[in-house]
Amino acid sequence: MSHLLWKTLVLSPVVLGVTVLVCAKAMATEVASYSKDIKAKVTQTEAPIASTASIFIQTEQPKVNQQLVAQKTDDNKVLEEVNRYSSEGKNQNSLSQVTSVSQFSDVQPTDWAFQALQSLVERYGCIAGYPNSTYRGNRALTRYEFAAGLNACLDRVNELIATATGDLVSKQDLATLQRLQEEFSAELATLRGRVDTVEARTAELEANQFSTTTKLVGEAIFAVTDIFGGNTGDANNTVFQDRVRLDLQTSFTGKDILHTRLAAGNATAFSIRDNANGVIDTAEGTQTLQIGSTGNNGVIIDWLAYYVPIGPVQAYFAGTGGIHSDYVATNNPYFEDYDGGNGALSTFATESAIYRIGGGAGAALTLAFGSGGSLFKPSSLTIGYLASNANNPGPNLGLLEGNYAALGQLNFSVGDHFAIAATYVHGYHGAGGNLFDLGGGLASTSRVVGTAQANTLSALNPSSSNSYGVSAAFRPSDKLSISGFISYHDVTGFGANDDFQAWSYGLGVALPDFGKKGNVLGIFAGAEPYAFNRPGFAGNDIPYHFEGFYKYRVSDNVSITPGVIWLTSPGQNSDNDDAFIGTLRTTFTF
Repeated sequence: MSHLLWKTLVLSPVVLGVTVLVCAKAMATEVASYSKDIKAKVTQTEAPIASTASIFIQTEQPKVNQQLVAQKTDDNKVLEEVNRYSSEGKNQNSLSQVTSVSQFSDVQPTDWAFQALQSLVERYGCIAGYPNSTYRGNRALTRYEFAAGLNACLDRVNELIATATGDLVSKQDLATLQRLQEEFSAELATLRGRVDTVEARTAELEANQFSTTTKLVGEAIFAVTDIFGGNTGDANNTVFQDRVRLDLQTSFTGKDILHTRLAAGNATAFSIRDNANGVIDTAEGTQTLQIGSTGNNGVIIDWLAYYVPIGPVQAYFAGTGGIHSDYVATNNPYFEDYDGGNGALSTFATESAIYRIGGGAGAALTLAFGSGGSLFKPSSLTIGYLASNANNPGPNLGLLEGNYAALGQLNFSVGDHFAIAATYVHGYHGAGGNLFDLGGGLASTSRVVGTAQANTLSALNPSSSNSYGVSAAFRPSDKLSISGFISYHDVTGFGANDDFQAWSYGLGVALPDFGKKGNVLGIFAGAEPYAFNRPGFAGNDIPYHFEGFYKYRVSDNVSITPGVIWLTSPGQNSDNDDAFIGTLRTTFTF
């Protein structure tokens, strides 16, 4: 009955007014110094993530699972008001006092407001300009800004009177100023009230904020999924699985970012069976929500990493849970989501298998080049090193003697529509374990993609691997993206009959904004990692993988993705029945 239900779901006054404009800017300078401190305490600047080798095609989100458009709460609106009034006084727009109208490069004697501006500058000295010697008199202003500027000019007049220079002010000037002050008394009172409110709300925010340096980004996935086909279908039931990630993002300089991510989930992979109802030892069809899942919703720190620019290079440091796609471009837009819940369903369609070799703790550097008039721009060189057992001081373990994977990649963007990368990974693997283990380490049973023939390493002897890959992405228009990869893996064991070679390749077509802005229709096909003629293994057929999904964006924070995965020749044996995985995934990001 559950299978039938699932199948149904799957198919389913004017001169003075202008001249006082700069006075408003003088008032804004005072507010700026106050609000600048506020903004520094309640907002965080996120450093660039991953490689500066970002290709012309941007994937939809970084590994932290997408920075979504924040909802405008009342607190945000208050801060926006502060920033709006103070923006004239920040950075390159900061104001400075002038003593002569000739100091303004954009004010000419022929301007209709020249004499009024000259009077305010040279008679009253209550006009401020920009550091680049401009006045910007054609800019529009609000009544609140005008009222603030008028008030600043009045303060300057009072100062002149108090210092015995009152002869500079005529009776007509005083009468005009008094009339203007009375006319704008309501606006001045309102402005004072708004500033008082901002001060009160800011004090409340500072007292209750989570952190002055850290913000929280999260993702929660709910998925209903089932598998069909022969004995495989009979041996599995419809399941409801989940995974949650909470990422604490901390910036210390505004250019760096520290990720401390917590994860929990209960997702486990399906049991794929052969025609004799025996369990096939394979990672085919593994879904992304199963990565980082503890199986019992136990909480772990599954990723601790730090991105920081050092001179001309972008540096990456991983304390735990580091993978190669954290710091290097995978050239698979719309499918790649760093195993999150807004890309492809499977680990295979997400990225080339070459990035699944090794992981853990380590570092990487990316150097950009080709930003001038060369054909390849922007381009970059990335090198990285990740050790699977870096924390273990035991024999043949640790940072340098345990399992590791060293990566080098050249990234090229050709024009505005095509990107390509050439990748090399050298790995060392102790006895036991798997090739595509995502940092599982010595003798780990972890494997995230491919068949047993392509994964299983010698149980008695160490092995080394040399892997070569090419990935590319082509985007002829905003509504179409084509990407693909191919990888070859040469494994050399230190014992007899331990050597083998493995291949993998795939091609994907994505239609962004299909049906609605933010939606994505994706189709991917290829061969999961496979190896032929290995002693002790049966099956020499290519295990093809076909996948289709449609991510429907319900809102900025919620998406629903129905999809199907079709696996042919599971376990590299065409005698085994094909398997079909149907998934209905709902992703919440916040």
